[in-house]
Formats: sequence, C-alpha cells, structure tokens
Amino acid sequence: MKKLTAMLLLGVALIGGQSVARADGLNIVFTHHSSASNTFWQAVKKGFDDACAKVEANCNMVFTQTEGSVEQQVANMRAALAAKPDALLTSIVDDHALDDVVKEARDAGVLVIAVNVDDTEGAKGNARQAFVGQGFKPAGYSLAKAISESFPKDGPIKVLVGISAPGQNWSESRGAGVMQFLEEYKAAHKDRDVSWERIDSGTDLAITSDRVGAYLNAHPDTTAYFDTGFWCAGVARVLADRGVAPGKVLLGGFDLVPEVLQQMQKGYVQALVDQQPYMQGFMPVMEAYLNKKIGLAPSDIDTGQGIVRPKEADSIMALSAQGLR
Repeated sequence: MKKLTAMLLLGVALIGGQSVARADGLNIVFTHHSSASNTFWQAVKKGFDDACAKVEANCNMVFTQTEGSVEQQVANMRAALAAKPDALLTSIVDDHALDDVVKEARDAGVLVIAVNVDDTEGAKGNARQAFVGQGFKPAGYSLAKAISESFPKDGPIKVLVGISAPGQNWSESRGAGVMQFLEEYKAAHKDRDVSWERIDSGTDLAITSDRVGAYLNAHPDTTAYFDTGFWCAGVARVLADRGVAPGKVLLGGFDLVPEVLQQMQKGYVQALVDQQPYMQGFMPVMEAYLNKKIGLAPSDIDTGQGIVRPKEADSIMALSAQGLR
C-alpha cells in the first residue's frame, strides 16, 4: 500500500506540473493487441505519451496491424525485446500465448507490467509483475445490474450478450460477469421468464451492426443487448435507421469513446462502464520510473468500473474528445 500511495502521489505531482528528476536512459515499450484505428487505445496512448514526456523517458507504443491479433502482438513483443528495453508494458489477452515471451523478458531483467488485460489467474498464470487495469468480471456484473434497473416491470426478459472477441480474456470475463448477474436476477424473479443468449459480435462497428442487427430481425422481442466493448454504438445506429425508439431495446457497453457517447446522448445507450484508459497509459510509466529511480516494485492498480449514465454524457464527451476519458 505504501508503494502504491507513493506512486499515486508522484502521478498527481507530475500532472500538477511539479518537476522531478528526468529518467535518464529509461526505455519503455508498450505492445498490445489493438490496431491504431481503435479509439479506446488512442486514449491509452495519450496517457502513455504524456507520462513519458513528464519523466523524459524514451517510449514507444506498438500497435498491431490487425485488430485483436495475438500473433502480431507476440511478434511485436519479441522485436521490442531485441532492443533491450528497461520496461515492457503489454496486454495479456490470452492465458497461454504470451507466457514464454514474458518469461524471456523477465529472465533478461526487463520490468514487465500487464496493462488493460491480465491473465485470468493473475501472477499465478503469467510472470508479469503487476497489473494496471479493470476487474472485468465485476465490471460486467455492474453493467448488467445498472441496465436491469430499466427492465420492464412485467413480461419476459430476453437478453443478448455480445462477446466481442471470443477466447480473449477481457471479452469473455466481461460477458461472464453479465451472465452471472442474469443468473442471479432470474433466481430472484422466479415468476418472470428470463433468458439470454451469447453471440460472437465482433470488434468492428459495421460487423457488430450486421450480426446483432440480424439477430434482432429474428428476435424482435429482445429486451436488452450487452456489448463487451463500445461496439454497441453500431447497434444503436441500426435501431435508429429502423426507426426503433430509444430505449425499446436497452443497450449497455464499455468505454467512453465519442462514438458510443453520441449514441448515449441520443438516448439509445442506457449505461456504460468507464475503465479510464488515460490512467492505464499514464500510471504504468510512473511505476517504471519509480522502479528505475528508487527500486520500488510495481503494484497492481484497479482503474475502476464506474457506471456512466446519459445525464453525464455531455460533460464526459468533451474529455473523451480530448482523449482523456
């Protein structure tokens, strides 16, 4: 706790403009599973770049060419390690694919921090030294609970859960949290017909629109759709194009990118979960800095599962457009 407190105080000081000693020769590389077109990861990059500028570290964020490609991510990690960085920041979207390269990094004395996505077993499953990011299953549970407040008071409840990236830790865990809540809701409402299905919904607005749109054609009585990312914005577009009134199909998802906030402003999205991408980029750099300067071991940081509702959309939109939320 003392290490985490010290690190947080340093982050506040840096944001406030106080000067600190530069991190001479500190080289940090950040590899992950997303492409440069992913709006969420641009917010992570801004936090990363700002932190690197504060401590004058030499930093590089490496995107994949194909959204969600674990193979490209591993290749990028190996290329990055060939340059012998001081710290490697990376998302661990697969419980096995990254184990060897992370161990190689640790064996070479490289500080490794998991960011945004962790092994489902945490430190037991991967040699990374800390995790900075969201608790995915609790976040999915919280989202479903928030949306349930708008469930109709009578009649059947039929839910579709979009697993944006089947097999990847973040998507599966969020979806599991949603379905855990639905199981508890069903048990608590034995007089109601409560059911749900899962679908491979994709990580592209157009693909998600097509897949979920087709499902809604076949199941017009769907009560709610949960997305494990921000691609519910595509579903909102489909509903608007079809003349479906906001709220007829309840929508919930993750991340405060402009596309989905715009749909929330229009009334189509009822709840979002914020995992604070800027913080996910900024704080690991501070941990790497403290490790190099004074030998502090990195600490886990939970970047939160705050629920955002339509009344907050206007104020958040300005920050999201700046890449800060």
